[in-house]
Amino acid sequence: MSGLSSSSARQNPLQRTLRRSKELLIAVGLFSGVINLLALTGSFYMLQVYDRVLPSNSIPTLIGLTVLMALLYIANGFLDFIRVRVMSRVGVRIDNDVRASVYRAIRMMPLRFRKSGDGLQPVRDLDTIRGFFSGLGPTALFDLPWVPVYLLVVFLFHPILGVFALFGAIILVTLTLLTEQKTREPTMSAVSSASQRFAFGEETRRNAELIHALGLGDRMLARWEKLTAQHVTDQMTANDAASGIGSISKVMRLFLQSGILGLGAWLVIRGEVSPGTIVAASIIMARALAPIETAIAHWRGFVATRQSYERLSKMFDTMDITSDEQELVALPKPTASLAVRNLAIAAPGERNPIIHGVSFSLKAGDGLGIIGPSASGKSTLARALMGIWQPLTPAGSVRLDGAALDQWSPEALGRHIGYLPQEIALFAGTVAENIARFDPDATSETIVKAAEAAGVHDMIVNLPAGYQTKIGEGGVGLSAGQRQRIALARALYGDPFLVVLDEPNSNLDTAGDNALTAAIQSVRERGGIAIVIAHRPSALAAVDLVMAMGRGQVAAFGPKSEVLKDVLHRPQPVQQPDIQPVTALEPVAAAPAKPASDVTAQPAAATATQNGRVKTSAKPTASLRPLVTPPAMTTVPADPTLPTFENLMTKQLSDRDRGGMQ
Repeated sequence: MSGLSSSSARQNPLQRTLRRSKELLIAVGLFSGVINLLALTGSFYMLQVYDRVLPSNSIPTLIGLTVLMALLYIANGFLDFIRVRVMSRVGVRIDNDVRASVYRAIRMMPLRFRKSGDGLQPVRDLDTIRGFFSGLGPTALFDLPWVPVYLLVVFLFHPILGVFALFGAIILVTLTLLTEQKTREPTMSAVSSASQRFAFGEETRRNAELIHALGLGDRMLARWEKLTAQHVTDQMTANDAASGIGSISKVMRLFLQSGILGLGAWLVIRGEVSPGTIVAASIIMARALAPIETAIAHWRGFVATRQSYERLSKMFDTMDITSDEQELVALPKPTASLAVRNLAIAAPGERNPIIHGVSFSLKAGDGLGIIGPSASGKSTLARALMGIWQPLTPAGSVRLDGAALDQWSPEALGRHIGYLPQEIALFAGTVAENIARFDPDATSETIVKAAEAAGVHDMIVNLPAGYQTKIGEGGVGLSAGQRQRIALARALYGDPFLVVLDEPNSNLDTAGDNALTAAIQSVRERGGIAIVIAHRPSALAAVDLVMAMGRGQVAAFGPKSEVLKDVLHRPQPVQQPDIQPVTALEPVAAAPAKPASDVTAQPAAATATQNGRVKTSAKPTASLRPLVTPPAMTTVPADPTLPTFENLMTKQLSDRDRGGMQ
């Protein structure tokens, strides 16, 4: 992490918090120094008892030494208690300072990168770091620098004892390095397999109904067993490496403690040290080796914490999560226009645009319907209008009253826009909380107003607890239509200037359709802009403009009657290899087109027929602005009674391609 630039470091909340905690860590280091000095109390007490008290038979000396020893141990315990609590507070401070940034990151990652793995891994990484600071691992790290001091004291007793203790320390350090080498990769693999397992478990829970309906239970269980087996194997490999080396280090420490007693006895026999030196040297060497053994025992925690730190730092450095925290100039509420210019949008993590070259503008009071076949870019455009997906190039922009969307903070922008996505998502809470977007300052009047605007008030009051009915996880189950209508009320909450509805009537009955039409009309009447993405013509009853999309581009844009006439009545091109060219035409009047739901479709201007074949001479009026010009070819009339636009648009686009190749 040292290679990070200063600007990157400033943007990294984790590193910033650790720097803020530097004073606390220095204090812990000072406490550790005093604690390690006081840890010599036992060895020097034993040395004095054997070398002074026993030869002199002095009870007062023994009492004095014992009282001093007790006071020093009490001080040691008090300082160690403070040290542990301070380290725990450092972990809590890191969590308090970083958790908001982690939440922003997990919220923004799906909007900027391709979804993969377990999206909650950053939360677990933060928990790992907090847990590490609350455990014994950090204290072992603070004690390690004092190992040479203890070894020096043993050298002062006798060089041979010092060499023996140094030899033992080298062995344990070697085992520590071996633990690092053996556990690094297995620990990373265990974290990765756990992430995949969590992600699959969440996917299974979310799709439980589909799995049951299609009889996929056994097949999904087989996949679960495979992922679980891999996770258990990775975890067992890491545990085996750590515990195996830990057992070796424990045996080695016991051998060294006994060995130094034997070596000390040999030196006493030779008259080179006193009997008290044997016990003192044994205690001090045990104290010297204890931090190393503790480090080995907690090495998996060290590795996991370091990897969590690296993942979080990489995530923070990759994502500019500080943008949500920046102070932006508060712009006035938009009231005049929406302008889209040269917009190109790709899915998160991709560079190939789904839509490109999209430009149009709307003014207050306009209602726009967007139609087109599947995969033509309609929902992508909706996400761009909401600021969810960002333009690929600086030249592309979405502007409200001339200001690009990124000039508002997400919270401020959210107050001015309403969005009903294709996939309805309601959150755990009450109906009122969902409609109010969990606004703590929401009033009953504004909530009821939004519900009435969506035509869902009567439905809500018939729920078991009305607006206080719990929905979401553990709440009342709602039908798809009920969820969609509550989500519509949420989109209308606060009278937003721009309202974008993606397939808003996909689950609605006739009453719901009528309520939707009234809601769109009310948005326009109060001076807002309503944009409706639809396959069913009934959703367009309250709009005055229509835009047709195809293959990521705008195919036509203009008044509803003109664009729908072009879409619903445009002749469908067909290849006729077995039919002779028309040599004579007998003029007849074309049959009028049937209106599709509430949308008024105009008949073709003039047609001619022979042998049941119809050729149209109708052209779009001047008010229609087609952006894709179809090639001239022999055609047959379209059936205007189709219930959706998708089939017509898809066939027109494919036939244009075929016509262009002829």
